Amino acid sequence: MSNITQYLFETNAIRFCEENKPFWYTSGKIGPYFINTHFVYGSEKEATELLSFIDECLKDKQTLPKKIFDKVLKQYNENSIYKNVISYMVDFIKNNINTEEIDYISGGERRDWFFSNIIAHLLNKPHISIYKDLSVNISNSDFSENDLKRDLSGKNVLHIADLITVASSYIRAWIPAIRNLNANMKWSLTVVNRMQGGKEKLEGEGVKSYSLVNVDEELFEKAFEHKIINQKQLEMLKRFFEDPDMTMRTFLIDHPDFIKNALNSDEKTAKRARLLVDEDIYNLKSAN
Repeated sequence: MSNITQYLFETNAIRFCEENKPFWYTSGKIGPYFINTHFVYGSEKEATELLSFIDECLKDKQTLPKKIFDKVLKQYNENSIYKNVISYMVDFIKNNINTEEIDYISGGERRDWFFSNIIAHLLNKPHISIYKDLSVNISNSDFSENDLKRDLSGKNVLHIADLITVASSYIRAWIPAIRNLNANMKWSLTVVNRMQGGKEKLEGEGVKSYSLVNVDEELFEKAFEHKIINQKQLEMLKRFFEDPDMTMRTFLIDHPDFIKNALNSDEKTAKRARLLVDEDIYNLKSAN
């Protein structure tokens, strides 16, 4: 098991559901695992605190990059898990990409900044902070200087992200923001690839996509070997990997009280359950 996978398990960045208790996702779908890649910042508590700090910093984009950089640099120097993850990412970049061809490192609001800022500094590259509204802030490698926009005609950019699923954030915001600078997002590196087509979408946009960990059957087998999950959990994870919607549809048909209990649960869970019912996400009406 790679060190990165070990840290994902150790920090609960990847959590597997108990038997017959899949997680509710924001989309209204359900599934047997949940990923919070940013927990490898050191712990859930430290990662949550940094997210709250970023939210506060978003009130002033001009000062945001330096404030976040100072935080992550301190954590890098003090937390062994985070430092090892970042060091592994830097080594991966050096071994797979000609760093002389990288002109800028970019990261998108918000979780990408857990990784992109410190990596830009360690590679001595300027950093592009991309916001959800497609605005940007360009900083030098020690974040002592920054400006909100300039023309980067012909420059090559490596985007660093926590996670790739279907690449919706890339397609909606990160790639267009880089193109607006007349630059070229040439590569992407994520800690985790959920193996749901994001890599292929990026490569369709001309972006070479790399990831350190793939969420696939091999990962599930490792979790089983290390007694993180049992045989029944492993079987559901494998079915889910092959056909997520059909696996969860079958589960809901076999466990009719699951949605009913969720609708009577806490507000967040109930809202997601209502979304599933209202949009008939799993085509359950035809099963009745």
